[in-house]
Amino acid sequence: MAAAHGGGLRRTIPPPFCPLPPASSFSFSCLKPATCSARRAAQAAAAAANERTHNSTDQKLKRLCRDGRLQEAIAMLDDEGASVATKTYISLLQSCIDSKSIAEGRQLHEKIGLVRNPTAFVETKLVSMYAKCGDLEEARKVFAAMHERNLFSWSALINGFAREHRWEEVLGIFFQMIEEGVTPDAFLFPKFLQACANLGDAETGRLLHSLAVRTGLSELAVEAHVSNSILAMYAKCGELGSAKRFFDKMGTRDRVSWNSLISGHCQCGELEEALRLFERMLQVEGIEPGLVTWNILITSYNQIGKADVAMGLMKKMDHSGLVPDVVTWTSMISGFAQNNRPEQALDLFRQMQQAGVSANHVTFASTISACASLKDCRAGAQLHAGAAKAGCAGRPLVGNSLTDMYAKCGRLDEARRAFDGTAERDVFTWNSLIGGYAQAGYCGKAYDLFSRMEGLGVQRNVVTWNVMISGYLQSGDVDQAMELFRSMEADGVERSTSSWNLLISGSLQNSQRNAAMGIFRQMQSLGQRPNHISILSVLPACANILSHLKVKEIHACALRRHLISEVSVSNSMVDAYMKSGDVNSAESVFAAMPSRDVLSWNSLIDGYVLHCRPTAAVDVFRRMSSEGEVKPDHSTFAGLIHAYGLGGMVAEGRRLFASMTGELHVRPTSEHYAAMVHLFGRSARLTEATGFIEKMPLEPDSKVWAALLTAGRAHGDAASAKLAAENLRRLKPRNPVIKWLSLQLQAMLSGNGGDPPTASKLKRSSGGDEALGCCWVGLKYKVHTIPAGDVAMLGSEPIRKMLDGIVKRMELTEWDVPSRQLAIEDEEREEATGIRCEKIALAFSLVHSSSGVIRIVKNLRVSAGGHAAAKFISRAFQREILIKDPRSLHRFKDGQCSCGEYW
Repeated sequence: MAAAHGGGLRRTIPPPFCPLPPASSFSFSCLKPATCSARRAAQAAAAAANERTHNSTDQKLKRLCRDGRLQEAIAMLDDEGASVATKTYISLLQSCIDSKSIAEGRQLHEKIGLVRNPTAFVETKLVSMYAKCGDLEEARKVFAAMHERNLFSWSALINGFAREHRWEEVLGIFFQMIEEGVTPDAFLFPKFLQACANLGDAETGRLLHSLAVRTGLSELAVEAHVSNSILAMYAKCGELGSAKRFFDKMGTRDRVSWNSLISGHCQCGELEEALRLFERMLQVEGIEPGLVTWNILITSYNQIGKADVAMGLMKKMDHSGLVPDVVTWTSMISGFAQNNRPEQALDLFRQMQQAGVSANHVTFASTISACASLKDCRAGAQLHAGAAKAGCAGRPLVGNSLTDMYAKCGRLDEARRAFDGTAERDVFTWNSLIGGYAQAGYCGKAYDLFSRMEGLGVQRNVVTWNVMISGYLQSGDVDQAMELFRSMEADGVERSTSSWNLLISGSLQNSQRNAAMGIFRQMQSLGQRPNHISILSVLPACANILSHLKVKEIHACALRRHLISEVSVSNSMVDAYMKSGDVNSAESVFAAMPSRDVLSWNSLIDGYVLHCRPTAAVDVFRRMSSEGEVKPDHSTFAGLIHAYGLGGMVAEGRRLFASMTGELHVRPTSEHYAAMVHLFGRSARLTEATGFIEKMPLEPDSKVWAALLTAGRAHGDAASAKLAAENLRRLKPRNPVIKWLSLQLQAMLSGNGGDPPTASKLKRSSGGDEALGCCWVGLKYKVHTIPAGDVAMLGSEPIRKMLDGIVKRMELTEWDVPSRQLAIEDEEREEATGIRCEKIALAFSLVHSSSGVIRIVKNLRVSAGGHAAAKFISRAFQREILIKDPRSLHRFKDGQCSCGEYW
């Protein structure tokens, strides 16, 4: 298209002089040509002088531009008012572009009338200047005012919007071109296709493909970049079928073509196919993969959490003769950092430095994030110094990572300095500092920053609100957290699933189990879809024998939402079902799992141990070992030793413990030592248990002494029980139950009987109140609280009659046979406190339910009398009974208890 002068740029050019008259018409007027000739000579001389002046002006202006003295050049135009050549004016505009001087560019725009013989290229350069200096709206106005436009004009505007990633407007310009009958060339097609790719607009992409075919651009070898752009568009839009068909028809395929197809498969998660294409690229086509090809695969594997596979590819790349560049190293560092392997991320950074590759700002940001995960402030500070030396410490990505790292390390002053030193603070920078203050318990300071964001016009996002809610929940201020949660939508921020999950887990942390379940139900009623974190957050609130129906409700939700396939969800379901007393459902969930990790096996083993089923627990371990897919860990061995203890398999337990410290190279923890004390104690080997404790390389903790106390109590060994109680009292001096047990044992060993003389006066808790038993009874979805000797409950005639009847029947059948156990309890005798709460709970359950499992939770150890009553009721009334106390889960059936009289 021919260039045309735009309106406002036309200048009046004098018409050519008339030719000389013919000789036949000679007259007096023939003297005029001499006069005209002189005039022409004068005009020529004047024109030459003007030209010299113009040239001089143009030269001065160009020199000022070259020297970067743009303001002086503009001032010269103001002072002299001289006209300038098109090339000079364009040079001035280019200087504005080079120095990003939008203000000077506007001044030059106002002086466009000084341009001699302007062309359309002048206006095009104006469009380009505004676009490259960031004022796209002014660029659009200049473009719209042009009477005629050429492809250069369109390109200037399109490139400006593409540079700012305003892809929707790029496509809008494309449709405007089509309406005006202008066909894009080989340089503009890729821009439009790139816009389609980034927007995922395959429909417009197909239109462009069709247009390229009609114009022949997709077939010319010289225009291979158009074909590659079409291929990349299909691949990025996820249209792999179309991409593959186009790829197969391409006359010329280069490395860029292969990269696009490989990248498309990676983007869609088809990494196996991407690897196959990668191998075919070299073996079939003979095209050596380049750095970009390798980096595409390495980055993709890192993004899906397969950092080890990515590492293998990086090593192969190195062996192929290609040296990993900063993109390769950064991808690997980021992959390890984001997949909870921060130590390896730091090690890779050191290797990169040794390889002589300089880190960029993304490398620093990723490595600093690894330091944040490790709370390694020293390494983080060293990286901070390195980033400062490289000149990128103030970049937003690095500044955000530094602020977050210092905040997580508890170095809030340094975090604040990193925040203040970040050149362009975005919402993520603010979130990092607010999160640091909130997590450290400084919710007031966090809230000040939170409020300041609004005042500065920084849009708070859902993460900002979530970190504030999390901070208040951790500080125990549930009401303030709820207030913020309710205020989110008023601020225009939609509550995310993470927001709901925070409330659920926070309520549980603050001992509000019912609230946690209520929030879980509310989120569903409001249309918010729970995710696997929601399930994992709410299940612990229901992992008890009173909430078995709630566990089933959550299980149903997980099935509806297709979340049960998540290994972590299934693991938690197995654990919750076991703790709620539903062994069959736990087994069903475990059996249905498509894959299992060590936690899956541990959950089942621990569940069987909880229900005193040692043979089943050992069988699970054997099956785990025979399948060989998962290796046992510390928790597996602890559960197995407990199982051996339950089954009286002392020799097996000894061998396992010895193998841990031998060929298995597993260092035992206090949990394993406590399990061994339980192993000896349950088999009445109190001397061995005590000797084992004395030889421990670790300081015995409360778990170890509690195991010995249980053994001494169960087997009537007062000396062992006293030793354990005294050490427990030393470790937990403010625990009222331990203090009371210790006093009973002292009285017993001194010959004063089971109760010390001062029993009724003993104030055993820090608040001065005596520690009395309390029970909770579950009836369907309702939980009833029953304290010991509850006068109101005993005032109920049906419950009183039920209790009296049970006592009489037990006496008639001589059910309450003497036990080997020491006559010591976690609470005072019934004569002092009234009837044991578990007895009242049993009577209450019998009165209010005629069938089904009776479910009771007690805050203290079940008393000997309560235990005997439960055994009797399970046989006399043919009711299965579950009672959970701090030491055991008792399952009573047909007059027997699963604990085997050991609790």
